Amino acid sequence: MLNTLWLAFFLVAALSGLGQWLVADDAAVFSRIVTSLFDMAALSVQIMVLLFGTLTLWMGFLQIAEKAGLVALLGRLLAPLFARLMPGVPAGHPALGLITLNFAANGLGLDNAATPIGLKAMHALQSLNPKPDTASNAQILFLVLNTSSLTLLPVTIFMYRAQQGAPEPALVFLPILLATTASTVAGLLSVAFMQRLKLQDPVVVLWLGGLAVTVGGLMAFLATLSAAALSAFSSLVGNLALFGLLIGFLLVGAWRRVPVYDCFIDGARDGFETAKSILPYLVAMLCAIGILRASGALDLALEGIRWIVLQLGFDARFVDALPTALTKPFSGSGARALMIETMQHHGVDSFPALLAATVQGSTETTFYVLAVYFGAVGIQKARHAVGCALVADAAGIVASIAVCYWFFG
Repeated sequence: MLNTLWLAFFLVAALSGLGQWLVADDAAVFSRIVTSLFDMAALSVQIMVLLFGTLTLWMGFLQIAEKAGLVALLGRLLAPLFARLMPGVPAGHPALGLITLNFAANGLGLDNAATPIGLKAMHALQSLNPKPDTASNAQILFLVLNTSSLTLLPVTIFMYRAQQGAPEPALVFLPILLATTASTVAGLLSVAFMQRLKLQDPVVVLWLGGLAVTVGGLMAFLATLSAAALSAFSSLVGNLALFGLLIGFLLVGAWRRVPVYDCFIDGARDGFETAKSILPYLVAMLCAIGILRASGALDLALEGIRWIVLQLGFDARFVDALPTALTKPFSGSGARALMIETMQHHGVDSFPALLAATVQGSTETTFYVLAVYFGAVGIQKARHAVGCALVADAAGIVASIAVCYWFFG
């Protein structure tokens, strides 16, 4: 999928450039395309400078959290919920603990730990699967909740905004939290409908009810604030949550007698190695997006959608963030590149850039996750997994648009 998408970007840019030259008599279009190609390559390196520092810092602190047992603690807290959502998995089965740890790691932004834990969980669920080539109910629920990506601290989004010069990188903290909650709830409800899960179970009701009350109370409070106060509150809460979490990691680590400095260095070293592997993908996608914009193809497509939206009588400012939204289910790196390009083109704190950042944090890369997790255990028949995952994606995108108009409109 990613090979096809990347090649299509270049071919569409070439055709658009030819059209600009032959039809619009704009021979300078090829100069703009080549300039954009090298500009985006240079931008990729600039982003990587901050990425090295951010990933090194963050992975160091997350290593402390792991050694202090905080991720395992979250696993024990969430285990009763998943035991009821996956009735086909026996109580005490190793899969439940691995699933819980996977979601706990995702919630903390511990991506490099979440993926291997998730693959182990999928293998454990496969051991219970009577039809090895067909996804079981438990595997589908696990995958859909993974793709809906309930991330409590979108640190990488903050990092990209900081790199682009945002004075308040955590400004999108609350919008992302609300949007990712909407996508997760939509994914869970769609799977529950297809699998006829008993959501009226007291434990499930307690968890979902608690989530609904918390989000509802937060939204009721936010409704009392002005637009300026909303932005300021989101930034304050985002920064306090991030710094408070890091201090919490250190305090719990020290209390558990974890050698916090040595542990930080070990984790930071892993973060540095992880950052190095990202540069080729970043260069590839940013350059492809850059020439697509420079050729005029991206602007032409967006203007067509904008015209339709305006004819329907709606505000069309969200259209400039649609490339990120439409690419996210297929390619995380492609969506990330589009988000950065939107920040570059419109300004880091423009409405399209804020919306693109919110969309980027609201869901996971659906088809990539499905391919990796199902492919790891040889599943060929996904049943309703794709449909439910796309429902979660759609809910995340719609919620992102609505929340951003509320916060930044």
